Amino acid sequence: MNPLQELSAAGQSPWLDFVRRTLITSGELQRLIDDGITGVTSNPSIFGKAIGGSTDYDEEISRIANDGADHEPLQVFEDLAIVDIQMAADALRPVYDAAEGADGFVSFEVEPRLARDAAGTIEAARRLWKRIDRPNVLIKIPGTTEGLQAIEQA
Repeated sequence: MNPLQELSAAGQSPWLDFVRRTLITSGELQRLIDDGITGVTSNPSIFGKAIGGSTDYDEEISRIANDGADHEPLQVFEDLAIVDIQMAADALRPVYDAAEGADGFVSFEVEPRLARDAAGTIEAARRLWKRIDRPNVLIKIPGTTEGLQAIEQA
């Protein structure tokens, strides 16, 4: 039994605090799942490092930049990140199904600038949930007073 499997046997759910396109497309995420990883967390900083610190997204960013349309940076970021979140959620879906919805999740955070905007946070959370369209995705909402209002509404 490997250390991740030992954690699972002890009732823990080891999550990976990292996601990047090639982690998923290379099969490495699946290998980690097979070894006992039961979830993946993400946030804008993680994606920022993945996008800026690798060539994983260069081709897609170039295509977007050269398509002639005017793109908002946040929209480009979300478009790139959502693909990764969907692929990671699909890889973890068997864990989610086997755990009857108690594990096998991928998390995605609403943009931090909404931390003090309850209405904006709930709109973003609902929009992201609908766009990602996977039952094993958790939308993270900031733990602020305004975020609490959004959590209650979500």
